[in-house]
Amino acid sequence: MRNDRQTETPTGRFTLAPDDGAPPLLTRRSLLRGAAVLGSAAALGGLGAGALAAPSAAAAVPGFPTFSRLGAALDKGSLAYNPTNELIFPSVRHVAGRLPNPLGAWYMYYAPHDAPGGICLAYADSLAGPWREHPGNPVIPRTWSPHYSVSHVSSPHAVWNGADGRIYLFFHGENTTTRVATSQDGVTFTYGGTVVTTAMLPSNVTEASYARVFPHPTQAGTHIMLLMGNQAGTRKIFIGWSSRLGSGWQVKPQPLITPAAGEGGQLSGAHYWARSGGGHVVYHSGSGSIHVADVGTSFDRENHLGVLYTDPVATRSAAPSFAEEDGRLYMFYEAGARGNTNIAVART
Repeated sequence: MRNDRQTETPTGRFTLAPDDGAPPLLTRRSLLRGAAVLGSAAALGGLGAGALAAPSAAAAVPGFPTFSRLGAALDKGSLAYNPTNELIFPSVRHVAGRLPNPLGAWYMYYAPHDAPGGICLAYADSLAGPWREHPGNPVIPRTWSPHYSVSHVSSPHAVWNGADGRIYLFFHGENTTTRVATSQDGVTFTYGGTVVTTAMLPSNVTEASYARVFPHPTQAGTHIMLLMGNQAGTRKIFIGWSSRLGSGWQVKPQPLITPAAGEGGQLSGAHYWARSGGGHVVYHSGSGSIHVADVGTSFDRENHLGVLYTDPVATRSAAPSFAEEDGRLYMFYEAGARGNTNIAVART
């Protein structure tokens, strides 16, 4: 049976809807054939003319796929809103058939990193692009009266909740605080409040940010949150949980994942990997690569398994977000050195 709609189930498996017929500037067929490399790289935003010809980054972890870099999803030079020239933390969701009159079949939320930040939106009819900037960016700014006024907001992560037909968008600002907003159209948001702060963690944790949220693999109706906590100068992955997406979050005081040898001393951008039986977390390390750890579906262990992906062009890959289309898994991630990152795309 053809997979033709994305669903987010407790197992985390995704199936996707086909394109709606809008003619993409860059087609999947052209990518598969490897034709027009220079033109394709430009259409993907151009992290270099050789982006699509870059070698695969072989996965060293048994049972995990190998991803090949396609290029950049966005052309930073053409964006109307790009205050810091640094784009991070993509979150890609299929919205066709869910949201009323969506701009495209797919929405991608992303943000500048430093002040002023701002949660931004791009849309496309295919994961291969082209991705178009929403003209009203940022859709969530750093000042939202009367709720907050901060130096920046960043690290968006979107969750579709079929129970109430809304997108729940998690983001941080300041780095001590993770917040949530909800939307019925994916563009206009209602503020939902603060969900996690450093006050919920040990006193030596000074950041609670870069959160991603997923259905719990074994407990129906419960979600987990993977977030970064800066504990005494070392960034680690912590875990929280709630039976209500917008509130009621609790956080385990002990870190779920701590940097291991060869991981550069810092961790961030964790994503739960529910495929192949689940129980794995994919995350960025200070070494510049994306790693995998086995934590179990009860989140009661920590086995560092190695590198999933190293970008063959950029010096750093981080904050992966996964989506599947036509039976192929895509990874959107931030690529490049801090201060000059863009959203890149790789595919199995």
